[in-house]
Amino acid sequence: QVQLVESGGGLVQPGGSLRLSCAASKFTLDYYDIGWFRQAPGGEREGVSCIGSSDGSTYYADSVKGRFTISRDNAKNLVYLQMNSLKPEDTAVYYCAAVLRDSTCPVRRVRYWGQGTQVTVSS
Repeated sequence: QVQLVESGGGLVQPGGSLRLSCAASKFTLDYYDIGWFRQAPGGEREGVSCIGSSDGSTYYADSVKGRFTISRDNAKNLVYLQMNSLKPEDTAVYYCAAVLRDSTCPVRRVRYWGQGTQVTVSS
C-alpha cells in the first residue's frame, strides 16, 4: 500500500526557513521517486523537487534552486524538503508524491499523492 503523509508546514516570515517531511512506506521509497509539488491559490500544481529512488539524483525547479534542498533518510523512510530564504511567492499547499522515474519531475508522472500541507510566507 502506498501511503504518503506530509508534515512541517506553517506560517513563516519572508527570509525564514521550514522543513517539510514526507513519511512513506519502504516499498514506496524503493519503487518510486519521491517528489514535492506545490499549488498556489488559483495556480496550477507544479513540481518543486524530486529525488531518485535508485541513485538519489535530484531535480529542482529554477524558482527554488539554491534555496531548497531535498533529501531522504532511508532508515526512517522519510523524505525532507528543507526550504530556506522563503519568499511570499513560495506560499502554496505542498504535496509529497510518488513519481514514476523522470528527470524533470513532471506532474503527469505522479502516481500517488499525499494530502498536502500549507506553507504560508508572510510578514
